[in-house]
Amino acid sequence: MPQRIANAFDHGFFLAVLLLALLLFAGTAANAQSAQPFLIKENGRSFPTLQAAVDAIGDRRGTIEIAPGTYRQCAVQTAGVVIYAAREAGTVIFDRRACEGKAALVLRGLGAEVRGLTFTNMAVGDGNGAGIRLEKGALNVAYSRFMNSQQGILTADNPTGRIYILRSTFSGLGTCEHSAGCAHSIYIGNYGELTVRESRFEKGRGGHYVKARTANVILEDNSFDDAQGTGTNYMIDLPAGSKGTIANNWFVQGRDKENYSAFIALGAETLLHDPDGLVVKDNTARFVPGLNRASVFLADWTNSRVVMSGNKLARGLTKYELR
Repeated sequence: MPQRIANAFDHGFFLAVLLLALLLFAGTAANAQSAQPFLIKENGRSFPTLQAAVDAIGDRRGTIEIAPGTYRQCAVQTAGVVIYAAREAGTVIFDRRACEGKAALVLRGLGAEVRGLTFTNMAVGDGNGAGIRLEKGALNVAYSRFMNSQQGILTADNPTGRIYILRSTFSGLGTCEHSAGCAHSIYIGNYGELTVRESRFEKGRGGHYVKARTANVILEDNSFDDAQGTGTNYMIDLPAGSKGTIANNWFVQGRDKENYSAFIALGAETLLHDPDGLVVKDNTARFVPGLNRASVFLADWTNSRVVMSGNKLARGLTKYELR
């Protein structure tokens, strides 16, 4: 082979090998990038940890898409608006890890939304381990599960804040075994408004299923199944007084109760809000099959005007009692 042809061949072969190597390197880098499970949808950047993704969003608005898997991770959000979304609802589990001794997600930014995530086995020393600890800002939760933990959602006070929960499950939550007091499936502080729709509460392990000090509540189309509860108290506790609507819910009270004297309690503690005009309508309430006992559907410590209509109550249930 003439020398010029051989040199050209060698040069072309070298370029081809170099190009192939570059392509392989680019593919490997792309695979490494895509293998990181926490993706910010707005810019395509991905991260190995949830906290790194939250920090990258900072004080802006962003969506973190989370790949399927079980994660021993947690995160603290201090600014911005962050949407935490499972790539496929029900395939993302945050298990056992709590930041700041509080929760898997500690939220004190402008707002947050949680979509399709599962939080399980959250426990901390003071008995308040939660899937979500909301300390500031608005919160939306949809298609999520809170299971086998001390609490599902726990909040601080934010009188101008709003919380909306849709089609989520709260199971195996609550405890009264710690000096800090009882934990609950949902424990909402002095927020402006709490809305819970089309969600399920079951298998409580102490405390109440919903305890809320909010000024306004909308609790509609939920199920409260206490049949397998252990040492539970009220289904709904509004200790500071609340206006709003409790409608079209389904209640079953179980056998193993710390307090079975009422299904719903209004104003049993320090009154922060005038509950006059609270509407309680079109609910169904009963005891588990074979259980005969006396209880009250709504116990009222406020002597305010409560509008009750269309509720279907089992034998042994008194509609209303002033305490």
